[in-house]
Amino acid sequence: MRSFLKILLLVAVLFFCLPSLHAQKRKEARIKYRADYVEVDKRIGRGAQRLLDNVEFIHGGAKMYCDSAYFFSKKNSLDAFDNIFINQGDTLFLYGDLLHYDGNTKKATITGNVKLVNKETTLKTEKLYYELGIGKGYYDNYGHTVNKDNTLESIKGFYYTQQKTFVFHDSVIITNPDYVMYSDTVEYNTESGIASFFGPTDVIGDSSHIYGEEGWYDTQLDLAELKHNAWASNEKQTIYGEYIYYNKNTGDGLARDQVRILENERSVILLGNKAKYNDNTEYAFLTDSAQFIQFTPEGDSLFLHADSILSYPDTAGNKIVFAYYKVRFYRYNVQGICDSLVYSFADSTVRMYFNPVLWTGSHQVSANQIDILTKNQNLEKMYLYNASFIASKVDTSFFNQIKGKNMICHFSEKQLRQIDVMGNGQSVYFPLDDDTSDIVGVNLSECSNIKIFLENGEVHRINFYVKPNGGMYPLDQAPENKLRLKGFQWLDSLRPRDRYDIF
Repeated sequence: MRSFLKILLLVAVLFFCLPSLHAQKRKEARIKYRADYVEVDKRIGRGAQRLLDNVEFIHGGAKMYCDSAYFFSKKNSLDAFDNIFINQGDTLFLYGDLLHYDGNTKKATITGNVKLVNKETTLKTEKLYYELGIGKGYYDNYGHTVNKDNTLESIKGFYYTQQKTFVFHDSVIITNPDYVMYSDTVEYNTESGIASFFGPTDVIGDSSHIYGEEGWYDTQLDLAELKHNAWASNEKQTIYGEYIYYNKNTGDGLARDQVRILENERSVILLGNKAKYNDNTEYAFLTDSAQFIQFTPEGDSLFLHADSILSYPDTAGNKIVFAYYKVRFYRYNVQGICDSLVYSFADSTVRMYFNPVLWTGSHQVSANQIDILTKNQNLEKMYLYNASFIASKVDTSFFNQIKGKNMICHFSEKQLRQIDVMGNGQSVYFPLDDDTSDIVGVNLSECSNIKIFLENGEVHRINFYVKPNGGMYPLDQAPENKLRLKGFQWLDSLRPRDRYDIF
């Protein structure tokens, strides 16, 4: 019973105290004011006061100054006129021509020549809605903001004083001495200078242009992270990818997912899913489905794939391309495989290393190293070093073969026309009947140096520098163990058949 009475007494005390506590809270939330002249003006409302000269309001840690004002004590609100100045600690300095302020909600509407100043940031607009309680400002009819070296413009904008962050919407433009950014939505931190964007965004400099649909740009350090259909372009090349990280100062960048590096001057595209690059040095290193593509005016482009592709210019500015491991390439008149490859633009030479095999027309070419010289992106000469071997299929059982230490292959009008064999020359050749195309025999020859002439991909004439060993045999009398030279391999199953077969 005593416990019940104690509880009842406590409830009664709280019940009678609540109005006074509420009244005290309301009292603390009232707007305080002072002015040189104060008068009651019934024309503007019951209980309204007119304040003139050196008018000052104090509320919620903020001070408001103006030339004149109407104060509505019952509504706890005011309308102020001319030379409006609001100060809240060292975080907010707000100016304007007209002010309406509601003390109950701590919401202010400032109109006419509005200027908001926060340390190194100044916002100008014609109308600003500001919530003093949470430090949030908003405009919806164009705003102009200056922060350090950056000028920011938008149709709509929010400013969060405590976080020192703007959120700009609609026709956002950020102007810097080095570039201009265009976007639809940008979140900008005035301390860090980082602009995070959401939606299609362009950053355009004197000689560069970057684009992304999500990401951020550090306006102080000139760093950028771009996502979704991203690309970065300068006078020399354009890099595309779903993700790009870019350092404008050093030119270094990282790109991922469907990466493309386009070099317009050289008609070259580098592809891959992972890439490191440098805009200034034109360095590029690609992995994961890496490709090198070189276009020609005639449309007979070169398509090359390797585990890794490295590209950069030499000291004279000529491009060098390195392809490492499991190299495969396709062009309509030449295809090849090897373990590594170097393409030098200076002398238009492709060098193939480690078990290189090359196919042109009906011929299979192999050696320890193959160097391909091109002219106007067409085959001109081919140098075969050590264990040189050329083979072509006659039918399912027989193959024409040429073997030697070194060889030079000469091309004309995109066809193999001449083969020079230098050292340890050997040949197996099956001549055909001109009328029936039947095999008429086999020519087995050995000679140190041999010159072979071709027409339409077929052997037309063979010149021996000295008298050769061997001779012509009927097919059924030829020594079977001589029909295939030592080291012969028919690798047609490895031959790339089209641009997609390089993978």
